[in-house]
Amino acid sequence: MGDAAGALREAAQKLTEISDSPRLDAELLMAHAFKIERAELLLKLPELNAPAKFSALVERRRNSEPIAHIIGKKEFWGLDFQVTSDVLIPRPDSELLIEEAVRRLASRHPQRILDLGTGSGALVLAALSEFPEASGLGIDASAAALQIAHNNADALGLGDRARFLLLDWTLPDWAESLESGFDLILANPPYVSTRALLSKDVAAFEPHQALFAGEDGLDDYRMIIPALENLLSSTGMAMLEIGFDQANPVSEIAVKNGYNVELKQDLGGNDRLLTLHR
Repeated sequence: MGDAAGALREAAQKLTEISDSPRLDAELLMAHAFKIERAELLLKLPELNAPAKFSALVERRRNSEPIAHIIGKKEFWGLDFQVTSDVLIPRPDSELLIEEAVRRLASRHPQRILDLGTGSGALVLAALSEFPEASGLGIDASAAALQIAHNNADALGLGDRARFLLLDWTLPDWAESLESGFDLILANPPYVSTRALLSKDVAAFEPHQALFAGEDGLDDYRMIIPALENLLSSTGMAMLEIGFDQANPVSEIAVKNGYNVELKQDLGGNDRLLTLHR
């Protein structure tokens, strides 16, 4: 295929149509093909020849397959997480939940953390990395997702403080099988309207059960928020990720259930996080 630098330029050009970061995508794919880190690739690039399987990886990306699925991992909060098509790819916007938890709980670290819809385990494991005295529980309705979360907990050395449970909050009385007294509850539930048009890399490759929540995107909040009363400790707080246009309707659900609500925006200026507390 020629020299690695030239192959990277060619790949980046091919990926321009489907990616906002074509050069970065190409570099990540080539590093994966070489089984080295991107920093090492860039350092050694002038002396490398492109690996034979690089072109096949580029074609997968040209078909809109997410980079995280191709290379099998995604960085979140400075940690590497295994990801597959069974879990939602962790987004940088979701790091706001961890950032806010660290800020709010700096003087009183949580002892027990619950992650609702844990997927890859990104939220609960990132939180455990910041609160070394805490234990965490992640629940999910997907057994395949829980296996990924288990793998990530072990890989990050957090397996002794993290537990995972198969549990579906769409079932009646789902929260009764959980303990109470959580100091911090994190949730990035499905919140996309079933009427929404998503990009191909999301719609075709990520699990729909982790994305869609009824016509207005609020179905899961309606199930989660009423259950928080029996899950939170007396001084606990819940942090819910929301869609950019959902602050008002989700806040209304929370207020009707007796919570004070505070809104936080992400780096793009979009409404992203609601913190609920008594």
